[in-house]
Amino acid sequence: MSVATLPRRPRSIGPKRTIAIVASLYNSNYVNGLVDACNEELIRIYPSAAVPLYRVPGAFEIPVCVKYVVDHGAVDVVIALGVVIRGETAHGDLVGTSVAQSLQDIAVASKIPVIHEVLLCDTEAQADVRCLNPEYNRGIEAARAAVNMAELFYKLHSMHPEGKPSVVNG
Repeated sequence: MSVATLPRRPRSIGPKRTIAIVASLYNSNYVNGLVDACNEELIRIYPSAAVPLYRVPGAFEIPVCVKYVVDHGAVDVVIALGVVIRGETAHGDLVGTSVAQSLQDIAVASKIPVIHEVLLCDTEAQADVRCLNPEYNRGIEAARAAVNMAELFYKLHSMHPEGKPSVVNG
């Protein structure tokens, strides 16, 4: 398991930014660990960010909520958090593949970064480490990646304002 991560450094990214989190309720003990670590890290490195949280039943429902948030909310980045634990069937792999591809498609089409931390774990022990252990918690990595992308896209939009996606308020 990799311990490589983006560095923590406080950031000031121009005007106030919105970093939305879409998280599943399924496997809530693990996902809540990701959400808590992500929120805590966002507060540490970008305390002025608005961080709305949207909860969906399971990992499969994450992409449709992300799409709605991207289309109807004024967001700079979306973080997708969930945990799928492989079972004895191919269901976990099918969900994991579908969610990953859908999130990438949304990000590319909307030009709004989507940080993918919907974890596909072989065992609950793996989920424990990645979601509850502060040294390896992927929620921390998600927060750092989100701030990094918000900063990058702020610079890109400043250099090329005509490329900024329009946000539809719903």
